[in-house]
Amino acid sequence: MKYLMLVCVDPDFTPGPDDGTPDVNDWAGEMDGKGIRLMGDRTRPASAATTVRVRNREVLVTDGPYIETKDVIAGFDVLECEDLDQAIEVASRHPMAWTGVIELRPVWPWGVE
Repeated sequence: MKYLMLVCVDPDFTPGPDDGTPDVNDWAGEMDGKGIRLMGDRTRPASAATTVRVRNREVLVTDGPYIETKDVIAGFDVLECEDLDQAIEVASRHPMAWTGVIELRPVWPWGVE
């Protein structure tokens, strides 16, 4: 099953000087090597976002994110996992789980109800 893993910053959390946070390159290398991480990357700050919507056949474009949220998306990964338990285990080992927030969303393939 595929999962979209949203990697978010928690602006209210300040890690301690030696909190044992793992290295993101080590995590990515391990997950790539196991074939679990299909792709992923960082995203630019929310201030660089562009929101697009169509209302009454008119394209409306807004600079910035759609909604103000406390947690800011900093990156994403697409995972291929056996089940949610494996996805949780993989996400819990990501460095941002230690200092931010990880959100897992199962991918809903087109044509599947």
